[in-house]
Amino acid sequence: MSNKRLSEDQIKYEFSLTPSDFNRIRKLIREHAGISLPLSKQGMVYSRLARRLRVNGLRNFKEYLDFLAQGDAIELEAFVNALTTNTTAFFREEHHFPMLKQHIEQRKNKNKIHIWCSASSTGEEAYSIAMTMVKFFKSLTPPVHILATDLNAHVLDKAAQGVYLMNQLDKFPRDYLKAFFLKGTNQNSGLIKVRQELKNMVTFRKLNLLDDHWPVRGNFDIIFCRNVMIYFDKETQYKILQRFAPLLTEDGLLFAGHSESFLHARNLFRLREKTVYELSGQRNAPCD
Repeated sequence: MSNKRLSEDQIKYEFSLTPSDFNRIRKLIREHAGISLPLSKQGMVYSRLARRLRVNGLRNFKEYLDFLAQGDAIELEAFVNALTTNTTAFFREEHHFPMLKQHIEQRKNKNKIHIWCSASSTGEEAYSIAMTMVKFFKSLTPPVHILATDLNAHVLDKAAQGVYLMNQLDKFPRDYLKAFFLKGTNQNSGLIKVRQELKNMVTFRKLNLLDDHWPVRGNFDIIFCRNVMIYFDKETQYKILQRFAPLLTEDGLLFAGHSESFLHARNLFRLREKTVYELSGQRNAPCD
């Protein structure tokens, strides 16, 4: 879709969103979150950011973008949070979890197993990993530490609380519900909370994969980075993969999303199984 077509169809709701405004938004979210927004996402952008205009008492998107340009860190974070997609679920892409157990089987005698969930959103993925480890080791205190990071501080707060709607777990096996969750009563009816033992396995921390410095020390047995790279262009993907590689143990694994492929980084990672990658052993080789 061209900018001319966008101009003809520009949104005429409560606030004015011009082609120039939309391009500024696209540039800003790319700079701060690496997300490449197509022109077709103008409706989504309007619906997610209109609330920020109301909160700040602004009349149009140009005023809002000029306000962001003044460098207000709190509002910039709210801007990024609003445009960050946080679709997740417990045991999403469930074929990965038997593969996770299989990999851990080979290192079950380690003093500590380190796993990085690099886009943890509201915590479902990190807690799914924790449950898998508890089941594998047959202990509520397995020798496993999970680092769970996200660039969105709001979803990290929710993840750390570990409280979810009961209907999110409608399809959960009863033994999992009994073993890993506490059912809310009275004013908390309809809610369910992750057991403290699971929460103790996970450290939630804010991290933007585009930042120059990552507050992580590496030596991970496994990195989960699922359904994140689809929002980045190939160049940005490669840069992130280039930084993942030295943080993995020599036989570590990288779990990707179902629609993600890293063939353009085959000097760094090679496909081992369905959307699961291992180090290629050619980290210094040039990328085609």
